[in-house]
Amino acid sequence: MAVSEGLTALPAPAPNVNVASCPSRAILEHVTSRWGVLVLAALLDGTLRFSELRRAVGGVSEKMLAQTLQTLERDGFVHRRAHPVIPPHVDYSLTPFGEDAARQVWSLARWVESRVPDVLDAREAYDKAKQG
Repeated sequence: MAVSEGLTALPAPAPNVNVASCPSRAILEHVTSRWGVLVLAALLDGTLRFSELRRAVGGVSEKMLAQTLQTLERDGFVHRRAHPVIPPHVDYSLTPFGEDAARQVWSLARWVESRVPDVLDAREAYDKAKQG
């Protein structure tokens, strides 16, 4: 009888973003990054070409948008469809999985927008307390 016979593999630990080595932490970072949130939110409105997406996400460089899209595509949130034409025509859309994530982070973004006055007041109070 081989040593490995009769042994059962232990189940993998449940994902926990508070554990540094958990893959969920990197995924959370991808969907909640500055550009990740904005790209996911823009794609909630439907399929967009790269240039349309860049216009929709104000302030993002081509390099950062390309990196963000590649990361979100690798994680399964974004679908990239390249059309065989010249010049190249590439569309980006959310996968069903990506749509779920987009709705979650967009809800957080909307909450943040609604609380801007409170945060600005808190910052002002903090700064005054630190000065005096």
